[in-house]
Amino acid sequence: MAVSSLLGLQTALRGLLAYQQGIETTGNNITNASTPGYSRETVDLTESAPMVIPEAGNNVQLGTGVDVTTISRIRDQFLDIQYRAQNTTSGNANTNVTLLNQVQTALAEPTDHGLAAQMSAFWGAWSDVANSPQDPAARQTLVDSAQTLAQSFNALDQQMGTVQAQAGQQYAALTGTSGVIASDAAGIAALNNTISQAVAAGQTPNELQDQRDKLLDDLSSYGTVSVTTQGNGMLQVNFGDAASPLVNGTTVTWPQTLTSATGGQLGALISLSSPTGQIAGYRASLDAIANQLVSSVNSLHTSTPFFSGTSAATIAVAATPSTVQTSSTGAPGGNDVAQKITALRGGSVDQSYASFVAQIGGDIQSDHATQQTAKAVLSNVDNQRQSVSGVQADEEMTNRLTFQRGYQATARMMTTVDGMLDTLINHTGVVGL
Repeated sequence: MAVSSLLGLQTALRGLLAYQQGIETTGNNITNASTPGYSRETVDLTESAPMVIPEAGNNVQLGTGVDVTTISRIRDQFLDIQYRAQNTTSGNANTNVTLLNQVQTALAEPTDHGLAAQMSAFWGAWSDVANSPQDPAARQTLVDSAQTLAQSFNALDQQMGTVQAQAGQQYAALTGTSGVIASDAAGIAALNNTISQAVAAGQTPNELQDQRDKLLDDLSSYGTVSVTTQGNGMLQVNFGDAASPLVNGTTVTWPQTLTSATGGQLGALISLSSPTGQIAGYRASLDAIANQLVSSVNSLHTSTPFFSGTSAATIAVAATPSTVQTSSTGAPGGNDVAQKITALRGGSVDQSYASFVAQIGGDIQSDHATQQTAKAVLSNVDNQRQSVSGVQADEEMTNRLTFQRGYQATARMMTTVDGMLDTLINHTGVVGL
């Protein structure tokens, strides 16, 4: 079997096409170096099928050049799993810190506007009344101080309730039919369909897969994400602790019932907005302190209730300057009741409130530490992922130069083969190549 003189041209042509694709791929990488979610691509080269020459003996095989089998995107699925898990942790911590910071701001401790200062002023006003039981100004100051304290309880409970309601509103917005979860899920399902069609046609839809991975990354900040490959270019996506997959091929099942075990931003919002969650617990503690204050004062101020209400939201002042009781006997100038109430300063009510403030401070400090740790770990994992999937400009320029040199060498080989053919055809008269 004679070897066609055109084989050299065909071999060179394969090389030119392969190197051209290599140059274009590196160019695409370089231009997308700053594109969020882009995975660098590489040209997979393989030897083309050789030509067998039986007449040469022992079935000699003659190389025919190079083929491009595919253009692959570089991606480490293990790092993707790590990144998304850490992104869930980070989303949860960020949400906790953001909303609990509002609770801490509402406490206004330690400032003159905080409950600690208001209670101190209240006990001080009782001390002034004990010193001057019949002084109308001292009695008026006491009632005013008590009203300020009660209103501070009311306002703090209201502000905590606002933060709790805000968490619920954020959850509803994110999980609604037009929210970000539904949007991400619809995008993943649509890309599943397009990618599946491309794979069935023998294509390698790298850009579409990048877009899908970017949606999965975004989704992971709202809750845990588990991805299962279905083998046809499609993915099944489980989200949080929902009973059914969020995305199964091209089917989206949403909304679904989630719990705080979902993690991420949604898990934090569920916990913070729950009637039995963290903020609700703070409000219950504040109610107990308010009730403790009402009970301790009213148990000594027996002529009429000094305070009304049983919670932070309902506490109010029932006494007036004329009904303030200073003595258990009613004797003019008596002050035993005022002294006993004054002696409550630094007692169980103050101690309970101090413990309450310390608890909130400790919780927020812990959340801040978790947030910083999660941020650092997330950054570390992202750096590892970028070292694999990200574009390194120096590396790409080196690859581009390699392909250029290869292209030039192959073009020179084609020129050489062309010269040989020219000599063979025009100077020897040989035809029938």
